[in-house]
Amino acid sequence: MKKERQNAIIALISKKDIETQEELTEELQKLGYLATQSTVSRDIKELRIVKVASDKNRYKYSVKAADSSDASAKYHNILMETVTAVDCAQNLLVVKTYPGMANAAAAAIDSICKHEIVGSIAGDDTIIAVLHTTEEARETCKKIVSFTELDFSQE
Repeated sequence: MKKERQNAIIALISKKDIETQEELTEELQKLGYLATQSTVSRDIKELRIVKVASDKNRYKYSVKAADSSDASAKYHNILMETVTAVDCAQNLLVVKTYPGMANAAAAAIDSICKHEIVGSIAGDDTIIAVLHTTEEARETCKKIVSFTELDFSQE
């Protein structure tokens, strides 16, 4: 029932300019969903619905687009703050981090480079990532360096 109600909320705000939780609750009730304002409030939070400016200089609910730039910026920040060195050997990528930071950096690298990396292993301060080819390892190394203030001298 919850999933159906949340799908109905998304459909409603996609079709209509809904400005308040009360208005959204009323629209849901018209569709047969007996939701309270507090339930709608929780649904809005879970669905990551935001208010945006409408064409009429008012605010309406809108589904926040899956903004990969938010996540991407966070991952870039993680790399900037944690990575101390990057190097490659054949099809392996070796990333050094501050102690205790390798897991966070590995998660960021896996997410940013998900198409290039076959798999990775993170210890306390070192990450080993396996790539398909030596060239992919070199390109990925350059990519990671571009997110940090490090130099990559292998040309």
